[in-house]
Amino acid sequence: MDQRGGIDLGGTKIQAVVVDARNEVLGAERGPTPTAGGPADVAEAIADLMRAAAAAAGVEANALAGLGIGSPGEVDSERGTVGQARNLPGWEGSYPLGETLERELGVPVRLGNDVQVATDAEAELGAGRDYDSMLGVFWGTGVGGGIVLDRKPWLGRGIAGELGHVVVRIGGRRCPCGRHGCLEAYAGRGSMEARARKLAGEGRSTQLFELMEKRGRTRLTSGIWARALDRDDDLARELLDEAVEALGAGVASAVNLLDVEAVIVGGGLGVRLGEPYRARIEAAMLPHLFNDDAPPAIRLAALGDLGGAIGAALLVGRGGDGGRLAPGAGHA
Repeated sequence: MDQRGGIDLGGTKIQAVVVDARNEVLGAERGPTPTAGGPADVAEAIADLMRAAAAAAGVEANALAGLGIGSPGEVDSERGTVGQARNLPGWEGSYPLGETLERELGVPVRLGNDVQVATDAEAELGAGRDYDSMLGVFWGTGVGGGIVLDRKPWLGRGIAGELGHVVVRIGGRRCPCGRHGCLEAYAGRGSMEARARKLAGEGRSTQLFELMEKRGRTRLTSGIWARALDRDDDLARELLDEAVEALGAGVASAVNLLDVEAVIVGGGLGVRLGEPYRARIEAAMLPHLFNDDAPPAIRLAALGDLGGAIGAALLVGRGGDGGRLAPGAGHA
């Protein structure tokens, strides 16, 4: 049983993959994250997508060697629980996600932080393979960070890498976490959507919500933001400019503290907006870097949208708290 499953659980979408021993993707399936209900509904959606990805790979889900899950929130890999995942519906307390899916799918389940496993995948298989230290910046529904030092994931006491909650403006906008002035309050796609709705309600012209309805969406996905940019939508451009400014300050502050060799930019918005916005984030960082004569390399995530799920699959056999990362022989 060389095949392993991986789940990237996000605030907007759930990505499932099945990989082989070389970490090549054999099957993949994606679906929307439930917008109502609670943890049990999210677990059911994960199980359904994992079965579909296994079918695409030509195997039964219960024949997999195991399933790794990259989840937002407070992840306890030993107990198999996820708590306080506020970007997911009704998820305030702690929920036994690992045990629930082991029972549902009949395979061992390992949990890890969603952004850290995506960072680990880039370090082992993607854009970070040439670096011993790196910061993963995953720009999507929120703004997540993952840290690799001396080719080892740095987890701190369990919540290291909360880049989205670096304060970029004292007394600034309210963040979904309830605090004020966090990076995520300006650059998280969820916060940007809330801001766009408020301004549109006050009479600002925008095509964002027209595009959302035409695409049959209920939220402003990364693709909708990209399409609005293509149409020179002033409000979309203004909010993305604001996001880039905040990202520059927040990421540079993290680099000043950690002095990493590289920053890898991924996530739904990071991947969709691609190289032009990677370059813009790099330029926005420079005024805030203490060591501006020797800035870190700024790279776009090489594994794209599948990176988080591939990183989750790497947890199988390694354990939820990671281990020393080595450049991999295979890639997706």
